[in-house]
Amino acid sequence: MVDKNLVGSAILAALLAGSAGAQSRTITIGLGYIPNVQFAPFYTAEQQGYFKREGLNVKFQHGYVSELMPLLLQGKLDFVVGDPEDAILARVQGAPVKYVMAVYQKLPATLFSLPGEGIDAANDLRGKTIGIPGAFGSSYFALQAFLKANKLSERDVRLAPIGFTQLEAVRAKRVDAAVGFVNNEVVQLRASGIRPNTLDLTKAYPMVGAGLITTEKVLADAVAKKVVRAAQRGVTFTISNPQRAFEIATSAAYAGPNGGTLDVLKASVALMRGGAFVGAIDARNWGTAVGFLQTSGQVPKRFKPSDFYSGAYLDKSVK
Repeated sequence: MVDKNLVGSAILAALLAGSAGAQSRTITIGLGYIPNVQFAPFYTAEQQGYFKREGLNVKFQHGYVSELMPLLLQGKLDFVVGDPEDAILARVQGAPVKYVMAVYQKLPATLFSLPGEGIDAANDLRGKTIGIPGAFGSSYFALQAFLKANKLSERDVRLAPIGFTQLEAVRAKRVDAAVGFVNNEVVQLRASGIRPNTLDLTKAYPMVGAGLITTEKVLADAVAKKVVRAAQRGVTFTISNPQRAFEIATSAAYAGPNGGTLDVLKASVALMRGGAFVGAIDARNWGTAVGFLQTSGQVPKRFKPSDFYSGAYLDKSVK
């Protein structure tokens, strides 16, 4: 005999589940690079159900930020994870975008060299060849600010555009040093038994690192706070549970087994810490960094730092 009450309960549960599914909304987030453990906060936010808790289905699209930003402006993406400068330079050109959550509280840019090169301080760079991806992006701006802060100019060094081959170029001694990231090239060198010399560029250019960027159209929608809150929870989970976040990030559903190492994720977690709360935007650091971009001619003086970011969509209760 079938229990009619159980049947009724099952039907009701199915109807409720169907209703909730019908009300859910799909949002697409562009992750500005190949699948990698650096995006663990977003992978874990999906896997742990933080987006679903907000009534959202999430899709991720990987690609270079230069490819993703046009899709954001066309409405084909809802958010992009990119550097603050991606939002700044786009807005300077008239794009209605803003940076709304910091995944990294500190820019990971560094200048690294092999220990035998004797580059221990800024003045050791005189006459040296420095590899850079190109004359663009956060790492280039950080290097410019570092040189200026130490009374050096680009004429005092030789800048060599080498694309994203910094690690190979330094190892092969094609350059004396290169601009890279503390959670990438530096970690890889240490894993191979080499302890590179590093110069911190972020004191001269104290910008936050990668975070969420979106359009003013999306910000006018209630979904914006939901997406930001779910992402904040993903950051919190990653900071508190790096081993589990690593397992999620390198599962077949996300970055796969070639998506990076636990040491890379741990170095990334160190960059996520330090804000007033998870995802916080430091107005003072933004002011200093934007000020440099203005004095170097990248950003017109008519803009205020707050034109490029907003902390209004962050949930300060997320710890």
